[in-house]
Amino acid sequence: MSSLIPLFLSWLQQFGYPVLWVIIFIAAMGIPLPVSLLLLGAGAFAAQGDFNIYIFAIIAVTASTSGDSVGYLIGWRWGSILLTHLEHPIHRKIIPQQRIMQARDYFNRYGGWAVFLTRFLVSGLGGLTNLLAGSDRYPYRKFFVYDLLGEILGASIPLALGYIFSASWEPIGDVLGAFSGFLLAFLISIVLIYQFIKTARRIRTNRLNKLLKKDELLEKSSANVTGNSKRVSGDLPL
Repeated sequence: MSSLIPLFLSWLQQFGYPVLWVIIFIAAMGIPLPVSLLLLGAGAFAAQGDFNIYIFAIIAVTASTSGDSVGYLIGWRWGSILLTHLEHPIHRKIIPQQRIMQARDYFNRYGGWAVFLTRFLVSGLGGLTNLLAGSDRYPYRKFFVYDLLGEILGASIPLALGYIFSASWEPIGDVLGAFSGFLLAFLISIVLIYQFIKTARRIRTNRLNKLLKKDELLEKSSANVTGNSKRVSGDLPL
């Protein structure tokens, strides 16, 4: 459980709904904050009657989509410069190089689906995916549709779990965090296996093409030799 959660929950109890909107908005722009765990706790508070879960859901979706759009706009204007800056060895402690490469590969392969899935399944890549979508000039309308659908799930799942398991939402948070890490590792493994199979097939195809070219050359050379021998025998006097 993140050490920030008790602080965020105390702010939520003191200042109400606006605090949740601000925290989710900041996290959606790429700042790593434990939003899923916060929504679990918020769902538990709603189950106790302290807040309205439907207002929580509206706040979570509007704040996250707004923050994602800001990240997209930053990527549109300064994405290439910013990503190059983040890839510098000095800043690799802030965002690991491996995570940037994963986000690049994920977005290049799946486009809009990458936007959708990083809203709730692999949320750790969400901020980077927003930057990549903007820097690659991915159409904003498509981005917004995938983003909205993903954020609806990203808000509904932890809020519903917190509401249902209000008395034991903290262990659910630990399970959810472990599942998210496992799923990210699983997806990376799938991508690596797919890339390996694709590379192996390409190497095999290249070898077969080379063999076919050799066979064609041998056939042509044998045909030339046969033709030449016929011409020579035809030129010989009888």
